[in-house]
Amino acid sequence: MLKKIGRLFVIKTRFEACLIIYALAVGAMARGAAYLHEYPGTGGKLLLIACTGSVFLAGAKIFDCLRFEQAAEAPRQAE
Repeated sequence: MLKKIGRLFVIKTRFEACLIIYALAVGAMARGAAYLHEYPGTGGKLLLIACTGSVFLAGAKIFDCLRFEQAAEAPRQAE
C-alpha cells in the first residue's frame, strides 16, 4: 500500500515536471511580491530576482534528473 502511495510522488513525464515547475514559479512569484512589499527598493528587487532564479535552477535540475532516469531505464526495457 505504501508503495502505491509513494508512486504518486514520482515525476515520470516531462508534462508532470512542467506542472511542478509551474507550481514552483507561482509560489516563488508570490513570495517575491511579498518581498517587494516588505522591502521596497533594491533589496526587495534583489530578493525577487533570487526567487525567480531559484525556479530556473530547480527546473533545470528536474529536467536533467528526468532525462537521466529515462536514459537509465531504456536499456532495461530493451532486454
